Amino acid sequence: QVQVVESGGDLVQAGGSLRLSCTASGLRFDAQYMAWFRQAPGKGREAVSCIKRDGTVIYYKDSLKGRFTISRDNAKNTMYLQMNNLKPEDSATYHCAARLMHCSDRWDFFTYRGQGTQVSVSS
Repeated sequence: QVQVVESGGDLVQAGGSLRLSCTASGLRFDAQYMAWFRQAPGKGREAVSCIKRDGTVIYYKDSLKGRFTISRDNAKNTMYLQMNNLKPEDSATYHCAARLMHCSDRWDFFTYRGQGTQVSVSS
């Protein structure tokens, strides 16, 4: 059975940092394109970043470049999202997703999707 599970969400003050993790099991992790999405209360889910099998990364929001860093450790079947200088508008549930084909900013294109971890940033 395939599982993708997020962890690392927390309540932090503005300007703080968090590192989210996404651990996958039951699939060949190194063959997956992995992505982070987020959904704030009352808003639609949006793509944050995607990392290809070869480690190439895509950031879907210019406002996150320089603050968020996506990475993966294939030996640990884990993807990360390092988030620095957090802002209240970063508050959301962060989800990870996996698929074999290629990166996409469409949540429904991903085969495997996690339940999310909550990030809250206070001002």
